[in-house]
Amino acid sequence: MYADRVFRSPAGMAGGVLLLGLTVWLGIDAAVRGDGRTPWFAVAVLLLAVPLIVAFTLRPAVFVNDDRVRVRNPLRTIVLPWAVVEDVRAGYSSEIFTKDGEKYQLWAVPVSLRQRKRAARQQARKERPRRGDGSDIQVKTPQADQAIRDMRLLAEVNADSPGAQGEVRTRWAYELAAPAVVGLVLLVVLLAIG
Repeated sequence: MYADRVFRSPAGMAGGVLLLGLTVWLGIDAAVRGDGRTPWFAVAVLLLAVPLIVAFTLRPAVFVNDDRVRVRNPLRTIVLPWAVVEDVRAGYSSEIFTKDGEKYQLWAVPVSLRQRKRAARQQARKERPRRGDGSDIQVKTPQADQAIRDMRLLAEVNADSPGAQGEVRTRWAYELAAPAVVGLVLLVVLLAIG
């Protein structure tokens, strides 16, 4: 058994850090320098925006090991032992299917159609070289497709192992939802009282 392998979207994380930094900078500036109700609006927007930015950009991750896959999506975490996994696929999005017919999105493994097209062009060039034998062309598998293959292989190999048995467990991320709801309520109240 090896330590958890983690799949994340580097572009999503980088965008999230930039967006979070900009939001916090502008929000704190408005809260400190603003007058009238501006500081309250800034606090409400920060309470609403920061948890949502964290949830949708920094939080998503997929952790896999020999026993299970843990899918950390924006507002919930799903733990799936390999024994309950029917299939792992990547079409327009990455998805994991259980034997009960449930489907879970893998937010942390985004599918890039551009990378797929590039890989298909490289494969076509390798199969029909114009000059030389084409053996020098390296076909790079898209990152999402490689992650899906790895997870599918783990599911097939480990489905019968004793540690991979169990039920699907789901936990909601109340620590992110609660401040966002408070911020939304505060923003609505501030807008209502004008």
